[in-house]
Amino acid sequence: MPNHKSAEKRVRQSERRRVVNRQNRTKLRTSIKTLRKALSGKDTKEAGVLLPTTISEIDKAVQKGVLHRNAAARHKSRLTARVNQATAK
Repeated sequence: MPNHKSAEKRVRQSERRRVVNRQNRTKLRTSIKTLRKALSGKDTKEAGVLLPTTISEIDKAVQKGVLHRNAAARHKSRLTARVNQATAK
């Protein structure tokens, strides 16, 4: 339990930020899962449509501090490579 007014405020702020970060992380993970599911289901048209939106979600996650920029670059690179490989077949 916080003993000072400033500590109470910090608890409130931390809780609000935790909720927002969780929403952003969930949105990002869902977007990536949807794209991976389209790739595993051999639905190349849908994967091609989902790739730009997923990359956009990844970039937004970096801006919001949910994901490190190098991790984001790795995700984008691997997803793009998989989509390109699937559409080439």
